[in-house]
Amino acid sequence: MENSTQPTGLAGRNSDPRTEIYLDVETLRLSHEVPGGWSNIRQFGLALAVTWDAQRRFRHWFEEDAGQLVSELGRFPRVITFNGDRFDFEVLRAYASVEQLQTKSFDLLADLKRRLGHRVKLDNLASQTLGSTKSGSGLDAVAWWRAGDKAKVVEYCEKDVQLLIDLVAFARKNGYVVIGSQRVSVDWH
Repeated sequence: MENSTQPTGLAGRNSDPRTEIYLDVETLRLSHEVPGGWSNIRQFGLALAVTWDAQRRFRHWFEEDAGQLVSELGRFPRVITFNGDRFDFEVLRAYASVEQLQTKSFDLLADLKRRLGHRVKLDNLASQTLGSTKSGSGLDAVAWWRAGDKAKVVEYCEKDVQLLIDLVAFARKNGYVVIGSQRVSVDWH
C-alpha cells in the first residue's frame, strides 16, 4: 500500500467527509480471459485499488493488500464507488468477505440507474457535469499493467477516484448532475 497526494475540491454540504472513503479497482484480467466472463468477476484478479479519504488522502492497494483493503473499507460508514456494487466489490470478494461493504455502499452508477432507468458511463457523466474526462479505459489499464507501466495504471485509477470526488462535491453543492443535456436532480449527501 502506498500513500499519495490530496485531491482537488471535496466540499460537502450536510456531509462529513471523515466518514467516507472513495474506491476504484483495476484488474489483472479481462472478461474474455475468465471462464464465465462477466458472471465471474471475482476471477478477474486485483491489480490495483485506489482509495481516498479525508484523513489519509490517496492510497494505493495491490493484490497482496486486498484483505487489508477490505478491512480498511469496513472501518468507514460509507464507501463511494462508480459500479462498485456490481464490479469493485465482486473483484474484492475473491480475497475477503465483502457483505459488510455492500450495506455501506453508495454506488453512483446504481443511484443514477435507479433514477434514469438506464446505465451511464463515468466518462460521459464527468465530461457533461464537470468538463473533465477519464484518461483511459479498463482495457487500457490491463494493457498498461501487463506492459509493466504500473505508474500509468496508478495515475489512471487516481484520476477516476478524483472524478468521483469531484462529481459528489458538485452534486452536493448544486443538487444535480448533467447527463446528456439534462440536469438530473440528486441528493448525494
